[in-house]
Amino acid sequence: MVFTTASGMTFTCGDGTGKPVSARFKTATAQQRILFNPELALGEAWMNRDFVVENGSIADVLAIIMDQPGTMPWLAKLRWWLRFFFIRRVKQFNPPARARKNVAHHYDLDGRLYALFLDADRQYSCAYFETSDATLDDAQFAKKRHLAAKLLVRPHDRVLDIGCGWGGLGLYLAETTEADVTGITLSSEQFQAANARATEKRISRPARFLLEDYRDVDGSFDRIISVGMFEHVGVDFYETYFRRCAKLLTEDGVMLLTCIGRSTGPDVTSPWIAKYIFPGGYIPAVSEVVPAIERAGLLVCDVEILRLHYAETLKAWRERFMARREEVVRLYDERFARMWEFYLACSEMAFRKQNLMVMQIQLTRHQGIVPMTRDYIVNEEARLREKERKVWPRLQIAGEARENGVILMPPI
Repeated sequence: MVFTTASGMTFTCGDGTGKPVSARFKTATAQQRILFNPELALGEAWMNRDFVVENGSIADVLAIIMDQPGTMPWLAKLRWWLRFFFIRRVKQFNPPARARKNVAHHYDLDGRLYALFLDADRQYSCAYFETSDATLDDAQFAKKRHLAAKLLVRPHDRVLDIGCGWGGLGLYLAETTEADVTGITLSSEQFQAANARATEKRISRPARFLLEDYRDVDGSFDRIISVGMFEHVGVDFYETYFRRCAKLLTEDGVMLLTCIGRSTGPDVTSPWIAKYIFPGGYIPAVSEVVPAIERAGLLVCDVEILRLHYAETLKAWRERFMARREEVVRLYDERFARMWEFYLACSEMAFRKQNLMVMQIQLTRHQGIVPMTRDYIVNEEARLREKERKVWPRLQIAGEARENGVILMPPI
């Protein structure tokens, strides 16, 4: 990789055997800021066009940088220690009012943005690639099937979906397993879209979506599932979260938690991600999650780690985003488009080059609720595939039209 400084000096990294990549700093100020605080300043320099890639893409640059984390300047390492010991709990303090504000920052963006790069069901979490040639839509469908299989959902089960997004998983469970589904979200955009979809589909089993905090949910549920929401809970609320789930779960109930995790222990949120993408967010280590589960009185029955599935998901999102980038610029502006290009690229490389993974943790209140061996997951997936063949058309976002099976996106 070849870097060109603002003064015109060039220097090369690597042994020359990889893909040729070149980038240039346009201002000395950007160079200095990156030296002092690279985790924040590099993304900002890219957004402001003070750092440009002349050969290759920002994803190529980040793949090289994030493949060698040991090269971080000492001042940046000092900032990491300060954030870890003095700032991270403040930034992740997410009482209800602040949690709603943080969710609105990201999930209440114009819904047309997400329609540009997500799959037809608008699944905004890690897909499950059963084969190397699976499409994004197939992998997201497989993800829902895999989760449902682990939940062992029975007809008429009361299912709570914490962080229901645009309702895709909840509607899948209602249609395919004939469960009675309640989904909750703090995003008003997702709340409206999910309920519109439920109304359009006129499914036989109830599927309702509420604008509600997990701390305010009442009732009793046979199954609880949460996908991609736990990253927004905050470290000081982990025990609150699991105690609430334990209270809501029936004696013979099953819960499945799916969230991004770290395989190398507790850390801090990237300051750029916290400022621009997910305020209040944090990716936990397994060692931070399990103690809170134990203190809440829940039993861990199964843990599955998905490693590169999210890297492939993010790659698909990034490619689809770039293919329709001009529409993003029309919807927002060039700086926003560069911000999201950086977000998708750095997230992909964090999974591909560093220590991120996805953990699926199955929980119960007592022993003997789920089978002793994992064969049941494969058997359940086979059963669900048969049920899916009877459910047509496939799930889609309310208001979307199809022609010969292809989604016709609304114009921007």
